[in-house]
Amino acid sequence: MPSASRRLQTKPVITCLKTFLISYSLIFWFTGVILLAVGVSGKVSLAYLSLSSEQGTNAPYVLIGTGAIIVIFGLFGCFATCRGSPWMLKLYAMFLTLVFLAELVAGISGFIFRHEIKATLGGAYRDAVKSYNATDTRSTAVDTIQKTLQCCGVNNYTDWIATAYFNENGFPTSCCKDISNCTAETLKIPDKAKNVVYIEGCFLKVTSAMEANLGIIAGISFGIAFFQLIGIFLACCLSRYITNNQRWLGKYLLSFLAGGVRSFRNITRQQKIPLSCVPEQPP
Repeated sequence: MPSASRRLQTKPVITCLKTFLISYSLIFWFTGVILLAVGVSGKVSLAYLSLSSEQGTNAPYVLIGTGAIIVIFGLFGCFATCRGSPWMLKLYAMFLTLVFLAELVAGISGFIFRHEIKATLGGAYRDAVKSYNATDTRSTAVDTIQKTLQCCGVNNYTDWIATAYFNENGFPTSCCKDISNCTAETLKIPDKAKNVVYIEGCFLKVTSAMEANLGIIAGISFGIAFFQLIGIFLACCLSRYITNNQRWLGKYLLSFLAGGVRSFRNITRQQKIPLSCVPEQPP
């Protein structure tokens, strides 16, 4: 049976683990709130993702769902830690493990299929430029990209010349460096328009930015995955310490009760109390 000194050493360890795990769960909960906020505002800030679909993108809804789940389990982690329930802590560790595996699979898939993703994005942007009408969701996404990245067309500004929109209206105003210098007549003449619109294409800028930041993205992904491992480790350790502590308490109580009965019987024997007055020792 564990000694009393070991019991005294276990209590501060449990307190320390609880403090760390509650802090971790609060940070985890806060990341869920951030995802919720990004998802709610995703229709604006993530508009460029709608290039792949005329009805828009489901990415904001995915972020909202993921954020809501993280918020719920973050609160659950705080509750399980305060309650000190081993099975709740194990359930929390299982959820963090699933999150870690999902992040790992997503990261590996993104790295392996990065060329396919670039090709799909390029094809979607070309289709959006060809069907541009300045009113639908995909057209709004094209305008957002061109204004944000200061670019025009897919490979360069001449990609617009082969579109139906250019035949009627010329270059879109989102290609303009300064909207005050862009007149309807100028935008319809390529030789004149090249002096007032962006020359570089958007696809090259997007892919260059992705490749340039690949190391940063990988580092952030690794950091997030490592963060999940910390939570898993803390939850498992706390569950183990609490379980061992409960077993120690059970053994201590049984030992205390058995020792009390033996002491009482010894006293009665020394004082010669009739055995009929002494309660029988349970089997």
